Amino acid sequence: MKSTENLLATVRQVPADVEIVSHRLMLRAGMIRQLASGIYSWLPTGLRVLRKVENIVREEMNRAGAQEVLMPSVQPAEIWRESGRWDFFGPELLRFQDRHKRDFCLGPTHEEVITTLINNEVRSYRQLPANFYQIQWKFRDEVRPRFGVMRCREFLMKDAYSFDVNRAGMEQAYQVMYDAYCKVFERLGLDFVAVAADSGAIGGSVSTEFHVLADSGEDGIGINTDANFASNVEMIDLPPSGPPKPAEESLALVETPTVRTIEDLCKFLSVPSSQTLKTLLVQGENGPVALLLRGDHELNTLKAVKVSGIESPLQMAGADEVEKATGAQSGSVGPIGLEIPMYADYATREMSDFVCGANQREHHYTGVNWGRDLPEPPFVDLRKAVNGDPCPNDPTKSITVKRGIEVGHVFQLGTKYSESFDATCLDANGENAVMWMGCYGIGVSRIVAAAIEQNNDDSGIIWPEPIAPFLVCIVPINFQQSADVARISVDVHDALTQAGVEVMLDDRDDRPGVKFADMDLLGIPHRLVVSDRGIANGQIEYKRRGKEAVEHLSLDGLTEELLQRINH
Repeated sequence: MKSTENLLATVRQVPADVEIVSHRLMLRAGMIRQLASGIYSWLPTGLRVLRKVENIVREEMNRAGAQEVLMPSVQPAEIWRESGRWDFFGPELLRFQDRHKRDFCLGPTHEEVITTLINNEVRSYRQLPANFYQIQWKFRDEVRPRFGVMRCREFLMKDAYSFDVNRAGMEQAYQVMYDAYCKVFERLGLDFVAVAADSGAIGGSVSTEFHVLADSGEDGIGINTDANFASNVEMIDLPPSGPPKPAEESLALVETPTVRTIEDLCKFLSVPSSQTLKTLLVQGENGPVALLLRGDHELNTLKAVKVSGIESPLQMAGADEVEKATGAQSGSVGPIGLEIPMYADYATREMSDFVCGANQREHHYTGVNWGRDLPEPPFVDLRKAVNGDPCPNDPTKSITVKRGIEVGHVFQLGTKYSESFDATCLDANGENAVMWMGCYGIGVSRIVAAAIEQNNDDSGIIWPEPIAPFLVCIVPINFQQSADVARISVDVHDALTQAGVEVMLDDRDDRPGVKFADMDLLGIPHRLVVSDRGIANGQIEYKRRGKEAVEHLSLDGLTEELLQRINH
């Protein structure tokens, strides 16, 4: 393909609010353009990559025995009410009415639809096991879309659903999909890890997330390869801490003007965040509940909702509720004298002489100790795991926390949805049996961004070859002025194309530096430079994206030489 025949929409500048590398590079490379918040158009270059990811996913789903279907994006409210998720799913579910005032939603997922569909089609265990998948655009009304296509509202997803007559069949289907996912991400050329995860709004008993490791990832992944352990930090159970050291300081009330955060407090008092205690108020069944954590730790919402008396899903108390319960505003709240239910994270038990809010505006206590200054509350596991925490598989070893981008998730749903819809079939004994289900999702459009986050440099994208928009780019020097350069460039382009290689011939009337910059930005793996000097020597310049070395290859046998490099 010639660049003059392709919408090569590269740009140098992007909006100032772009936060991560993939979003910036996808805009600069002319892959996407924003239509509305969290909603993007895919331009030809971006769509080529998206389709390659989609095709690899489709091939592995077919190889695993799944059957492709296509279900409606618009779903009636009745089936969501039947499953109990119409209200539970929350504001991310985009609801609307048709002209007859009937309630519908724009599908964020398809458990209800597929269960309804298969319940009407499958009658006997002889039709099982079965697995059905689709690759389709979904919509989730994110409260704060950000990071480009990484966390947007409309996204392309592969979702699959397995049906079996018993638990053993479901577990076998789950393993087949787990293995297929590993194959998908290996073929995509991504550095990934599979981790134990929470099932969230989808439901079920067992689930595994697949994460692409990247510094920009939103999820923390606790890993210890020696102990064969990997888990989302939210799923790691942490052991109780030992008793605190003896008190050495006296309790003191300190004025802390303009202090609003733990960071402000640490700077003002010159103390480490691990020596501070933060008090968070959340909604309880009978009013606010206080949760106490070390200042350098983060609340784990999955653990918090398991505490007796706390509402699920977790909601923080509002500013008015905080002031009514504590007499102070956020930033000055503390546990001393607080007359509401209170729970403290395990790690706070060993703290002594710590700093906390005084429930007075712009005041804190220093030298606080359990027992002497306030009674010990119930200690529970409330926080996310961090670097150095003990590994659950081997407490003598510690975990390392890396950042991950979730690109896939597999679930053992059990009978959650089949029971809601009375989805049954006749078993081998001729009796009605509730079908056992699995659910398997891959974020196809998110994979594109995740691949960029993992593969880039200062010049642009460095695509893994399986998903590069083109494998080879030909950059002619003086294409319009030199008949020899034009002829050789077209001949090389045609020979590679006939050999099945996707080629971009940059025939624009631009300076070589502009072309080189654009091809690096686009991340095309193999670059050929055609010039009069090279032709005179019977050579063509070759450079692999991401490598500094430039080579000179003979024009004779060029196609065979490139095919060897591409295949290796």
